[in-house]
Amino acid sequence: MPRFSYSIGDMTVVQVIILSIIEGISEFLPISSTGHLILASTLLHIPESEFIKSFEIFIQLGAVLAVVVLYAKSAVLNKKILTKIFTAFLPTAIIGFVLYTYIKHYLLGNPWIVVVSLFVGGILLVVLEIFHTEKKDAIRDLQTVSVKQAVIIGIAQSVSVIPGVSRAAATIIGGQYVGLTRQKAVEFSFLLAIPTMAAATGLDLIKSNALAFTTTEVYLLACGFIVSFFTAFFVVKFFLQFIQKHTFIPFGMYRIFIAIVYTVVVLR
Repeated sequence: MPRFSYSIGDMTVVQVIILSIIEGISEFLPISSTGHLILASTLLHIPESEFIKSFEIFIQLGAVLAVVVLYAKSAVLNKKILTKIFTAFLPTAIIGFVLYTYIKHYLLGNPWIVVVSLFVGGILLVVLEIFHTEKKDAIRDLQTVSVKQAVIIGIAQSVSVIPGVSRAAATIIGGQYVGLTRQKAVEFSFLLAIPTMAAATGLDLIKSNALAFTTTEVYLLACGFIVSFFTAFFVVKFFLQFIQKHTFIPFGMYRIFIAIVYTVVVLR
């Protein structure tokens, strides 16, 4: 397998594919895609660099495109739903813009922050499912979500700027807290990922001076984008079917398990 190098380290096509598949699988599941990418990069001995951090952000856009394709007619083109999505996006946009430098240089790439976030988030998911009861009058139409409810979901999502927290988990918990059904909370989370990841990627490309990327780096970004898109396309469909018959407890237990195993085996 050929190697593609850049000035600050090496990254193989195989590593790109592995990370992109992980991104496609984990972006919309409540297990933290960023956290898994950081842990996987450590296991694969991929050197921490500004490009790697940009790569991990960029391939999320590929996964989000899968949602655009799947929900283009039912939600993406619905003005009422788009208004609620944009409203929920604002808190994260503000926090992400203000704290961008701190997040990228001090939080991204830190495996200890990831394992703690995974562990705590796993406990919260399990507790949520044990004590949360879906009401009969729960919201089953995203068009009826109020501005206040959208803002609360957006504030919940903003916590996911911390690697390992999971944007999906934060928004799903926020959605259920304000009264959405489990399925609608998940769908709102899917849709909220569109402006969130698009903005995060755009901001990073500007801050990182995307025009300075080498031809090899652009190739790696394109490859990761495509792989994450197709992986996420099938994962989204699977997740929607899964939650109709199951709770989030398995994902919570998985987060706790991964955090413990990674801490004992790798970080000890």
